[in-house]
Amino acid sequence: MTNDKVKAAYKAIFKSYYSPSLEKHIEKIIELDAFLPYSSTFFCITNTQALSFEYVSKNFKTCLGLDKSDLEVKGMQYFWSRIHPDDLEQWLKALNELMNFTLAEIDLEDRVRMSYTWNYRFKNSKDEYVNIIQNTTPLEFDLDEKPIIGLAHYTVINAQLEMPVCASAKFLNDNDEYDTVYYNNFSQKLLTDGISNRERDIIRLLALNYTSKQIAQKLNISSNTVDTHRRNILKKLNITSTGELISMLKMKKMIF
Repeated sequence: MTNDKVKAAYKAIFKSYYSPSLEKHIEKIIELDAFLPYSSTFFCITNTQALSFEYVSKNFKTCLGLDKSDLEVKGMQYFWSRIHPDDLEQWLKALNELMNFTLAEIDLEDRVRMSYTWNYRFKNSKDEYVNIIQNTTPLEFDLDEKPIIGLAHYTVINAQLEMPVCASAKFLNDNDEYDTVYYNNFSQKLLTDGISNRERDIIRLLALNYTSKQIAQKLNISSNTVDTHRRNILKKLNITSTGELISMLKMKKMIF
């Protein structure tokens, strides 16, 4: 995927209309950077309208060996150019799905209580790819309540750890605790890919909380056959339990 295509897709996802940013809020966040210890985490103030970084914390160089001025001057396109090519399309899909979910499912007044997380591989100054987990909290919204200014935290993890590209959205509830309201694994094949019609029948019944014995009776097959199908389904989807499968179905709202 070329940089121009990435830019076009990104701008389409975050298409918004001007609204003044919270300058005082941002000023205080920047002041805090001087007191934070060096660590494997850095933060940025992101601007999805200008495709720029309003601020890059001092730990950027510590984490990646790169000069933060490059990020501040060259903006998001420079950042994208260092994301692993195999992760770009999945990352864009993740951003698009998070945006669509927010606009469709989260009330306008509740969007200030959302927080978003996704991950990708990123090339450091040694031309080695490391894993980055990014968590972004919106600070300012446009007139249509789309996020335009965000506080993004990035945690750098060794590339030897294989991580599928995932995305999640969390909502800060009335107890000031985050509830996960969306999750998707974008490195995983779609649930409909490679799943047979019989396996799809079993998934539907599992989603309705039927036991293997009840499924066997409904489909007129043995319980052992149902259990074999269940093991094959988990293997194909690279998950470890039926509970995880049901959770995926509910969060993705998939229909079989």
